[in-house]
Amino acid sequence: MRIASWNINSVRLRLDLVIRFLEEVAPDVLCLQETKTPDEHFPAAALAERGYGHQLIHGMKGYNGVAMVARVPLSAPQRHDHCGRQDCRHIGASLPDGTEVHTLYVPSGGDVPDIVQNEKFAHKLQFLEEMADWWAGHGVPERPLVLTGDLNVAPGEHDVWSHRALLEVVSHTPAETERLAAVQATLGWIDAPRRFVPPTQKLYSWWSYRARDWAVSNRGRRIDHIWVTPALAGRLIGSEILCAARGWAPKPSDHVPLWVDLA
Repeated sequence: MRIASWNINSVRLRLDLVIRFLEEVAPDVLCLQETKTPDEHFPAAALAERGYGHQLIHGMKGYNGVAMVARVPLSAPQRHDHCGRQDCRHIGASLPDGTEVHTLYVPSGGDVPDIVQNEKFAHKLQFLEEMADWWAGHGVPERPLVLTGDLNVAPGEHDVWSHRALLEVVSHTPAETERLAAVQATLGWIDAPRRFVPPTQKLYSWWSYRARDWAVSNRGRRIDHIWVTPALAGRLIGSEILCAARGWAPKPSDHVPLWVDLA
């Protein structure tokens, strides 16, 4: 079973990239974030034609939005709202083997890491705090769960191009990394990519559009994640972040896809 995740930054604008990914990587499930389209305009038919006819869509016009498309049936669909907002950031569904997959789009938090000066940052911290409470009440470590998505936090020293330079930059501040660690602790979540790439090695999933040449500067951050509960630890057989996808088009997503393989 291959489960993939990608912040596509407009699924309609970059549908050709999604199709290329599906054809080349062939995930069983693809979770998308920042789809930026209401459900009625999601390219459901185009993806169904490629074999991904099982779909769970939760979108809105212009921003946010999450979706799940699969080659296998999706059951028990869930759409969740957090922080008192209906902003299409969290869905979940069950696979035929009983594994439950969730995808999240955590608020980016704006540019200023101050909850008084920046309401977006306050929202992000509140969202992460609610996530810790939500997961603590939703599952147990013995339950097979997969959490995917753009969590908008680069937690480790080597999940950013410069730990020192980014300590006061939104996505890597202690306020964010501590709250993400609290979410991870709820069910003993396993950071799947770090099972295969040691935490001392640089690993990124996002490169800013502001970089003139993202590959040369390589000033990336790992803000996209796939976690699994301990119940799935023995089934983890691989994980990859497809960095090359950042250069697939003149105007690609600033995020790249990642996936895990489960036996």
